[in-house]
Amino acid sequence: MSDQQHSKPFIPVIQKTSSLVMMAAVAVVMFAIAFFSRVEIISETYETKVQAAERMEKAMEMLKDVRLEKGVFVDVENDPNETGLVGSQFSLTTTDEGDLDAKLTTLDPNFAAAMVELLHQANVSGRDTIAVMLTGSMPGANMAIFIASKTMNIHPVVITSIGASQWGANDPDMTWLDMEKLLFENGFIPTRSIAASIGGRNDQGRLLSPKGRELIRKNIAKHDIPIITGKSLKENIQQRLDHFGNTQYKAVVNVGGGVASLGTSFNLRLLPPGVVHRNDIESISRKGGIEGTVVKFVEQNIPLIHVLNIQNLTESLGIPFAPIPIPDIGQGSLYAIHKYNLNITFICLLIVAGMVFGVGWKSHQQIKQRMMEHEPDSVL
Repeated sequence: MSDQQHSKPFIPVIQKTSSLVMMAAVAVVMFAIAFFSRVEIISETYETKVQAAERMEKAMEMLKDVRLEKGVFVDVENDPNETGLVGSQFSLTTTDEGDLDAKLTTLDPNFAAAMVELLHQANVSGRDTIAVMLTGSMPGANMAIFIASKTMNIHPVVITSIGASQWGANDPDMTWLDMEKLLFENGFIPTRSIAASIGGRNDQGRLLSPKGRELIRKNIAKHDIPIITGKSLKENIQQRLDHFGNTQYKAVVNVGGGVASLGTSFNLRLLPPGVVHRNDIESISRKGGIEGTVVKFVEQNIPLIHVLNIQNLTESLGIPFAPIPIPDIGQGSLYAIHKYNLNITFICLLIVAGMVFGVGWKSHQQIKQRMMEHEPDSVL
């Protein structure tokens, strides 16, 4: 071997620039192949969701026009999307504190598509009957479940408590029953509430003023529907059950935090939003409470669609919370998701891992061979 060959520095393959460039190029190519293997999976209820969202968009425009004709001022600061359907902070029919962001979220037409998704998850389909309990607190969510039902040809049997928390349907001149009547007369929803209560504490408006309770009673009477007005919360719950009767319900829907709907027999904070089953209720039950109307249904193994804790609900459904501006209809993971082809991705991973292992093993062998051939100069 020549002196020139002996003087040439030893560089294992893993340290050669050409090897590193090649490895980087292969890794980039494999990443690109895996990335572009994504496929769009469109929701099987895509068309229904789009129809529901478009119907809700038109319904909201109609209600806004009615409110503007009545001279209602649109509070751009608290209603940034200018829906005209955000209530006030205080009124005679305001029962409790409210989460403005939650109200804004439900006033997105895509929320009707979200209700289609929840009904689908609960295995509710055309011509099924569902029991629905509403409050005045989230008119957007009320509208959404009604419209989703109409779009899916589902029959809702509805009972409403009229009192509303802050930013809800708490205008005494435009309660939820008033909105509901307009929506029904204009063909946006399939039916109306069969009965109503005052709502609020104990479902009897305990925190409202006498004037506020009287305004709600007059509003219910104006719409000529039965008023639920027992002497106690238990009586109000029983009256709800009597109104629902012995119909075979496929699911029960609760919108809002109505005490007559939810009762006090379990820890409300632990009740997850979305589709809830009997074991979910039993795991958070507690002794000494009053079983709400929905519990009576769930105990019969009827699934509950629980529309509360809106931020958690939007996270589970993949829709934005309190969006500004309102997103386009038909966009987002509620309508379609992208998935990678796992077979192609795994093959690409194996190629990159095999390349790294192969280069590392080759370098190890080169270094080992070099160590065996190396003869250090004698120090004698």
